[in-house]
Amino acid sequence: MASVPQIDSLAGIDCYCTSFAGTGGSIKHRSEGFMVSELVDESLDISRSYDESHRYPLYVLEKRDIDSNHALFEIKRELHIKFRVMGIKDAKAVATQYAGMERVIRNPPTELTSRHTRLTLKGFTKHPLEKRFLAGNKFEIRIYNVRSSDLSSFVPQISKVGNFYGLQRFGSERLVTHLVGREIVKRNFIQAVELLLSYTTEFDSQMSREIRNRCADPRNYRQVLKMLPKGMDIERQVLSTLVAGRNAIAALRAVPIMIRRLFVQAYQAYIFNRCLSRAIRRGEDLLQPQAGDLCFEMGGLVTFGRIIKYNPDSKTKLVPAIRMAGYSFQPGKGRFENITRAILQEEEVDPKEFYIKEMQELSHQGGFRQAPLWCTDFWYERDPLLMVSFKLPKGSYATTLLREIIKPDDPIRSGF
Repeated sequence: MASVPQIDSLAGIDCYCTSFAGTGGSIKHRSEGFMVSELVDESLDISRSYDESHRYPLYVLEKRDIDSNHALFEIKRELHIKFRVMGIKDAKAVATQYAGMERVIRNPPTELTSRHTRLTLKGFTKHPLEKRFLAGNKFEIRIYNVRSSDLSSFVPQISKVGNFYGLQRFGSERLVTHLVGREIVKRNFIQAVELLLSYTTEFDSQMSREIRNRCADPRNYRQVLKMLPKGMDIERQVLSTLVAGRNAIAALRAVPIMIRRLFVQAYQAYIFNRCLSRAIRRGEDLLQPQAGDLCFEMGGLVTFGRIIKYNPDSKTKLVPAIRMAGYSFQPGKGRFENITRAILQEEEVDPKEFYIKEMQELSHQGGFRQAPLWCTDFWYERDPLLMVSFKLPKGSYATTLLREIIKPDDPIRSGF
């Protein structure tokens, strides 16, 4: 079996799930080579026209070369309209997703455009758009420069793939968000800010490393602020707050709330990845529930219903679930919970610390995530390039499946 790249291990991914040798190759040469579109839950009630019960405009947002958070910032800056979305999509992709206005408008524009986006009016909803209406995503992805395009031996192993969080959750080549999150959970707010500004890895770009090395000394903050490139908007907000003489908590709160929450969520994701890796190395079956497990009831092709304890007599399909770290984490008898408890002890973190009194907006209760990736409708074509198409539940990463297909020696160079 292929060895795991170091950068994967830094994100808590210590193993592969399949014996497939890998195609080699890379992704995301062009945005058109990585296409993603949202699948909405049937409970989302959309009316084509405005009425007394359907008053909130809903748009189809098409974007490219910009992530969802920055797309929303761009729309607000250029069009002076505030939207909300259900899921966060990567910058290196052509993405089609839903965007809802947060206020009632009877006659909204039928089409809007900004530098990287186009919004087309879909209809109206009863309430502002919420994450619960997202069922999953459909992907169409091209893999370039492969050694082999034969996936016949991979397809039977798809169900073995674990539901790892991808490198994007941790900052890709920098892999810093979970480290910032850990310090926030441990109330080391100064260290959290220092990591956010100055932490770098061998996978980071040379320009980024040079700037961050300067940030290692607070005396350089004012000078660095003048030389920051446009892409470092988060760093600019944090440095501006510090230069103004405010404290570390204020500096962290200068980061937009959607991004700020990702810090603690990334730390939860890191603990989850470590738990899943350890379970796989122990030979645990991710697809078949066992006594003591908590499980999702399947609610559709890519949707999951309520959480229940494993019942061998259940008449519905059950999928093993892993309890996420959070202030409500109370391990029971489940195999995954016992692993997570051991990892929290190794991290010297008490679950209650995820309730962050000093920054309550970053507190996290926990939650659940399915153990298997649960890929459906997988299809591939080999001419002229290797193209794969598949559906995943919300919150699952296409790159998690792609790393099992490609088995990249250098994930960053391969487009991950």
